[in-house]
Amino acid sequence: MTENPSTPKVTFVGVGAIGLPMAARVAAAGFDLTAVDFSAAQRTAAQEQGLRAAASAASAAEADAVIVMVATGDQLRSAALGSRSQTSENPGSEGPGAAGAGAGEPASAGLIAAMRPGTSLIVMSTVGPEAVQALVEPARERGIRLVDAPVTGGIARAALGSLRLFVSADSEGIQENHELLESMGTIVECGTEIGDGQAFKAVNQLLCSVHIVAAAEALALAQRLGLDPAQVLEAVAEGAAGSFMLSDRGPRMLEGPDAQVASAVGIFVKDASLVSDIAGAHGFEAPMLEAARAKYLEAADAGLARQDDSQVIATYQR
Repeated sequence: MTENPSTPKVTFVGVGAIGLPMAARVAAAGFDLTAVDFSAAQRTAAQEQGLRAAASAASAAEADAVIVMVATGDQLRSAALGSRSQTSENPGSEGPGAAGAGAGEPASAGLIAAMRPGTSLIVMSTVGPEAVQALVEPARERGIRLVDAPVTGGIARAALGSLRLFVSADSEGIQENHELLESMGTIVECGTEIGDGQAFKAVNQLLCSVHIVAAAEALALAQRLGLDPAQVLEAVAEGAAGSFMLSDRGPRMLEGPDAQVASAVGIFVKDASLVSDIAGAHGFEAPMLEAARAKYLEAADAGLARQDDSQVIATYQR
């Protein structure tokens, strides 16, 4: 790969199930991208798509922007601030390890310490407001722009570059990274306060969590009533009872356990639990979310964590 000194350099940390197609879209848009993941399998997958891959985030020292797409708040802190890595393969996670250190091994000093002042750190993981807000002061002290930009849309939309990005940052941070962000999808501006993007995503994930389980419950009831669930799906999907999740997940629910994995059960175990924690911290009761979360946990306990999230329907069929 021939490097052009004038081409903006991007380090993309965490090329897991959704991170890899996102990174591919960034590279396809003309950015000089380095994909970083501690998982050798994910690095190989990145190389097979023509991406430069590395086990460490040393490229962050020369990057104009660093994107982080890891699974948890702990992984984000480890990657951004440096600590002993706690990463591991997480079924259904958005990306495996953070900055290249294996579990239990000393991580680097952290991305923020490595990055040049005036560059941007873009957090695209779903980790909750507090995890991103903890980076505000370290980034400010280093002179780094922090952009909070969690995404929604799943693997299929990531591959098409049509994700929705819940972006909160100052106007300079958005303007400076507008082309980079748009290479992955549509920017939805959520305010200037870091953490607001994560809060928008929490509301989004509450709805997604509940809608998927509601669709599963409805189609499972159709089966119990002796109806053809495919016929029922066709009858109701375009009416008042329809929803994106019913139309999108419904057909895969009817395919059963062999359905292609577009978004794993494990993601909603993580996200529904995260939203539950956020709601609880604000004294907000969310009984519908808790009912949905219980179904994802039940599915995971049944060994379905790596299956498509549509297979939460199996909890009604056993």
